[in-house]
Amino acid sequence: MSQFSFKLPDLGEGIVASEIVEWHVKVGDTVSEDQHIVDVMTDKAVVEVTAPVSGVVAKLACEAGIEIPVGSELILFTLEENSQSAAQDERPPTPVAAPQAVSCLSTNDPVQVLSKTVLSSPSVRRHAREGNIDLSLVSGTGTAGRINNSDLQDFIDNGGQQVSKVAATCSTIDADFASKDIKISGLRRVIAKKMLQATHNIPHYSYIEEIDLTALDTLREHLNKHRKDDQQKLTLLPFIMQTLVKVIRDFPHCNAHYNAETEILTQYSAVDVGIATMTEQGLLVPVIKNTQQLDIWQSAAQLSKITAITRSGGAKAQQLTGSTITITSLGAIGGIATTPIINAPETTIIGINKMQLRPVVIDGKIVIRKMMNLSSSFDHRIVDGYDGALFIQALKTLLENPGAIFV
Repeated sequence: MSQFSFKLPDLGEGIVASEIVEWHVKVGDTVSEDQHIVDVMTDKAVVEVTAPVSGVVAKLACEAGIEIPVGSELILFTLEENSQSAAQDERPPTPVAAPQAVSCLSTNDPVQVLSKTVLSSPSVRRHAREGNIDLSLVSGTGTAGRINNSDLQDFIDNGGQQVSKVAATCSTIDADFASKDIKISGLRRVIAKKMLQATHNIPHYSYIEEIDLTALDTLREHLNKHRKDDQQKLTLLPFIMQTLVKVIRDFPHCNAHYNAETEILTQYSAVDVGIATMTEQGLLVPVIKNTQQLDIWQSAAQLSKITAITRSGGAKAQQLTGSTITITSLGAIGGIATTPIINAPETTIIGINKMQLRPVVIDGKIVIRKMMNLSSSFDHRIVDGYDGALFIQALKTLLENPGAIFV
């Protein structure tokens, strides 16, 4: 009998540690070479890791939700089939303490609202949300209590849907008496680290300008009305993307990465636009590569495709990295202004606020126009305030005269 220790591989340049998202095997399982054994989180992407050998799982490094360094033992395999020896070598993950229960009484039923960290996949969470199920009430049979689809279905089949509704009502009524401790892990932990690093390391400044989009929105509506069946409906974002392509030629330092350690600014000729996208897992930034090679319809198609894949949880690591400039939009939520945080190591982020009708003075008369604010942030080490203002003014000129975007 021999054993093989599989180390956590280097999953990307600069990655020093990864978090275990979900185990797909357990101690004692017989595994085939190239079998999917675990999902790990790295740099905002979930990566599927496969077995390098065939054997029996003798030990797992840790429970899901724990971060381990690259090069440390991920999983231990027994290479010769020997059930007795394998059983002796089994070392299950450290048990998780039972969740604390907070008593909560409604007028008719006693209900327990569980205070625990809920581990589950995006598909399970989506199923729970569609069925109005509180996942904190579901018992998981996976590693570290992770909830899988069969656990959720068992809960529903046993009347759990009604229990969730009562618990939700109870929590609303007696919210002051209930609390929940949630461990920050997975994508949320990655986002937290990146936001802290960006705000700590980058001297941000923001520049906010209002844009008159009346003419552009008229053009957008006209193009949508006459589009072909195979053409994606146009939103505002494809116009912003194409405007960036035009303007960035004169502001190459706004389409760049800055490495503070080497003090090197890398300016890119390709405009790889990151689109900040809210998903069930948290904020992700899928990338539309080589936007300078796309027309307005292709931009819309690529935008629709990549954001849909990202929201469904299917985006791969290469689709979530490599942006040179990022657009973030609050869409209909809008707001008057925001101060977006730069997607390091980039130097510029463009923030879009809500388009709405406002009274505007033109030629001494008050008229109603479709107005929107751009709230953008820059790395002040690279982009001076004057340059940042010129950059946004150049965007403004094209957006207010949309015919020039296509010249």
